[in-house]
Amino acid sequence: MPVITFANTKGGAGKTTAALILATELARHGARVTILDADPQHWISHWHDISGKIPNVDVISYVTMASIQGHINENKAKTDYFIIDLAGARNTLMATAIGLSDHVMIPIQGCAMDAKGGAQVLELLGYLKEKAGVDIPHSVVLTRVNSLVTTRALQVVKQLLAQRAVHVLETPIIERSAFRDIFDCGGTLQTMDPHRVSNLDKACENARAFGDEVRKLLPVRLYAGMRRAA
Repeated sequence: MPVITFANTKGGAGKTTAALILATELARHGARVTILDADPQHWISHWHDISGKIPNVDVISYVTMASIQGHINENKAKTDYFIIDLAGARNTLMATAIGLSDHVMIPIQGCAMDAKGGAQVLELLGYLKEKAGVDIPHSVVLTRVNSLVTTRALQVVKQLLAQRAVHVLETPIIERSAFRDIFDCGGTLQTMDPHRVSNLDKACENARAFGDEVRKLLPVRLYAGMRRAA
């Protein structure tokens, strides 16, 4: 029952998009996923409201520092993965969520501001390790990456992460219109209309690779009788 938290103190880092992509991919493979929507923008809650019933996905809205541990305790018997989507801010809720996590995902775009926001999360993780002896595994996921061009800024970010020996997922989240449209259309990538969404097949391929990498990183034994999706 891994708890995966998506954290970056800067808004607009692609955090919510990455969290939703991962949740729907895990669910597509038969895992029961509970998303704790702790982002005050509540984009995932809105997506869930307009989507109707999404198999294997539950969303809990309006998560607070006082309620977050209770939500996990109350739902752990029926959940294979918890995914926490935080606000783009450094606050006590972020510290609490990270402390409850089995893995922290740090979404970073190829820009200095995103790298700074990600660095603040890394600093908090380092503080917890040094002062409290709590070593929480974590990875950077590069987001909104141009599929055709590697920018100089992205190269600088990669170099900085390499220098700090930070684990970076091999699968970046590519900038795709489907990843934006899903918040307006609802449903999943698989239910979207390929005639209305450009490069939907490539978005599905990217999401599948991202989900596969995380499942290998954090495997779980699915509950008895669950039929895995193809």
